[in-house]
Amino acid sequence: MKKQIADLEKKHTKESVVEFDIGDTIDVHFKIKEESKTRIQVFTGIVIGRRGTGTSETFTVRRMSYGEGVERIFPIQSPLVDKIVVKKKGRVRRAKLYYLRDKKGKKATRVREKIVQKNESEK
Repeated sequence: MKKQIADLEKKHTKESVVEFDIGDTIDVHFKIKEESKTRIQVFTGIVIGRRGTGTSETFTVRRMSYGEGVERIFPIQSPLVDKIVVKKKGRVRRAKLYYLRDKKGKKATRVREKIVQKNESEK
């Protein structure tokens, strides 16, 4: 039984998933189906949590929209998630950033930025 589940999960996993962590500012390109058309909508925000493993892994993205906090949960392995682009790396000391829900205005989107130095070979 476990082997069958593992085979099914392996069949539905994406080959390349972008590496991102909690606190990163990301763009999630999500496919939206409207009648017979399909379009891509971009949801930009801060990753405030990740949970699960394998095909059931999800992440929560929070953004401020017209002064109101909006959160959306995305499954990483979903075929509707077209791509994920990391805009900024965040430096945080927690696994879940639920405290951002209580913040207002600019403080709700402020996370320290992680400075990543490139190696000599990458330059």
